[in-house]
Amino acid sequence: MTPTPHIAVLGSANMDLVAYVAKAPQRGETVTGREFRTVPGGKGANQAVAAARAGATVSMIGAVGTDAYGAQLRAALEHSGVDTDLLRTVEAATGTAHIVVDDDGGNSIVVIPGANGTLTALAPGDEGLIASADTLLLQLEVPVEAVLAAAQAARRHGVRTVLTPAPARPLPPELLAAIDLLLPNEHEAAALTGIADDPRAAAGALLSQVPEVVITLGSRGSLYAARGAEPVMVPARRVTAVDTTGAGDTFAGTLAVALAEGNSVTDALGWASSAAALSVQRTGASASMPYRTEIDGAADRAS
Repeated sequence: MTPTPHIAVLGSANMDLVAYVAKAPQRGETVTGREFRTVPGGKGANQAVAAARAGATVSMIGAVGTDAYGAQLRAALEHSGVDTDLLRTVEAATGTAHIVVDDDGGNSIVVIPGANGTLTALAPGDEGLIASADTLLLQLEVPVEAVLAAAQAARRHGVRTVLTPAPARPLPPELLAAIDLLLPNEHEAAALTGIADDPRAAAGALLSQVPEVVITLGSRGSLYAARGAEPVMVPARRVTAVDTTGAGDTFAGTLAVALAEGNSVTDALGWASSAAALSVQRTGASASMPYRTEIDGAADRAS
């Protein structure tokens, strides 16, 4: 039996404030929505929930505020099986994401970091937790200083690091030097490389900075590239999207689990694609994330 992988996540925890509309408003336009929901989210928390539901032991390093949203986020993480011992509570408002979802399943998002902005360094216990993990998942919704410190701690202890470079921003060379797998979408890859509309070329450029890259391409699937190997394209599962919020985080969390369990890259990408396909057929970010039995079933049907 494959040992249960331990995934550590350092990242954001937000409350998603989601408005559902037929068509997103243009600048200066007011539209009438049909529904409003509050859903636990944040890229860090989302990836933690995705990995936990996919069968890993997951620990979250982050920060929430003293308000009701902070308590709700902590409870939601724990309900999905995420260890929150190192999720700190600080004197600040909990981070929020203001999301508009249209009837095509597309979304636009404004993130207000709040408590996430206080995560500027590792705290006592953080490095020990990272050292105990098989994989460290990172994103960029918390200050890059903390992301760098965590990545370098992982490197010191031989822990695999996976970075989702979102929201896209210039990355310090010392951070890239500590990353094993970079996981951008095609827009983030273009922002990092200046190469648009050519994922293979963008992946090649990124391989000068990191040893492995997966570029997610939405409904077209994902592209894997590694130094000294031919790129591999894995198609997406064909489904009708209801809400794409959190699909990338679902993909990241489940991919980390599959790789930590020793699956081949192609199999891991296919399994993660099945998980993401399930998530976009449901509303919400963390609320849409599937459990392992669902992912296995979807992957079996796709094979």
